[in-house]
Amino acid sequence: MAINEFMPNAVRLHPQAGFFLPARAHLVAAVNAKPSFALDAAAISRCVKRIAREIVEHNDGAANLALVGIVRRGAALAERLAAALHEDGKGEIPVGTLDISSYRDDSKGEPGDPRLLGRDIPFALDGGRVILVDDVLYTGRTVRAALTALADLGRPESIQLAVLVDRGQRELPIRADYVGKNIAAPVGQRVYVRLSEIDGIDAVVVGGDKS
Repeated sequence: MAINEFMPNAVRLHPQAGFFLPARAHLVAAVNAKPSFALDAAAISRCVKRIAREIVEHNDGAANLALVGIVRRGAALAERLAAALHEDGKGEIPVGTLDISSYRDDSKGEPGDPRLLGRDIPFALDGGRVILVDDVLYTGRTVRAALTALADLGRPESIQLAVLVDRGQRELPIRADYVGKNIAAPVGQRVYVRLSEIDGIDAVVVGGDKS
């Protein structure tokens, strides 16, 4: 799959004669920057295995653990983590999902925060250690919605956050306990996580504007 298949249509500027079109340097850089691979399939696999080891070390084993992935790619990563823990002799770890999506609050005329659309968590959370899993940690708003949803389902002993990529630029005071890779993407560029279960390929690509 070519790298440009990950990217939206290129942004084109059409200056008009007699007009000066100012542009901030970081926006120009975001438009002109070429997409680049930050992680390939082998690197993603190593990240998942390392996060699995760190989870075991931090929790003194895997007893009383449960994984909850945020749909879609967080859910796929949660399944991979469960498989890695099982391969390491930690038994079957229950896996659930939360479907969190952004919505628009028409009464305010502006984008609203992410909210819960659905959940599939066929096990009790009370007293357990829950590992919330997502692909990219950015503003923190999706994670906040997920934490609110988990709080409505029970009272776990702890909720820990595992992400494949932390790109920084947080809007809320949320920090991941386990991070596959920190990526400092410029403002105006996306970080694309692609997983074979959904996209047919494993890769993390940085680049492309948000329009």
